[in-house]
Amino acid sequence: MRALTMDLPYYHGPLSKRDCETLLLKEGVDGNFLLRDSESMPGVLCLCVSFKKLVYTYRIFREKHGYYNIQTVEGAQRQIFPNLEELISKFEKPNQGLVVHLLRPIKRTCPSLRWRRSKIELDGIYENSNSDYVDVLP
Repeated sequence: MRALTMDLPYYHGPLSKRDCETLLLKEGVDGNFLLRDSESMPGVLCLCVSFKKLVYTYRIFREKHGYYNIQTVEGAQRQIFPNLEELISKFEKPNQGLVVHLLRPIKRTCPSLRWRRSKIELDGIYENSNSDYVDVLP
């Protein structure tokens, strides 16, 4: 999921809720939006949207076959999307189930998050045995 998500200019990765609110409310414009990782649910994305000086958060789940499902208003019909671009495109139109339609993506300042993923993955699998020598394979 993350390889494709990281390519989106409005995906901010592990941005905190507080920093998200600061970014979205800075200009006071309704319909500013961004994607970030959920702080409380690993593997879940949050679509965050500004409206009337508040930030509304909608969870986006990844389905079994790579499709995306978004939680909008309670009681709304479940909506499935083949990719995040189509999900965003749908909600750029008015009256689709969000508090306001998506108007302006807030782009991240760092051009790519790929290096962060690589470092995290390496940190997770690398183990230093504190030995003085390392075997280098050809």
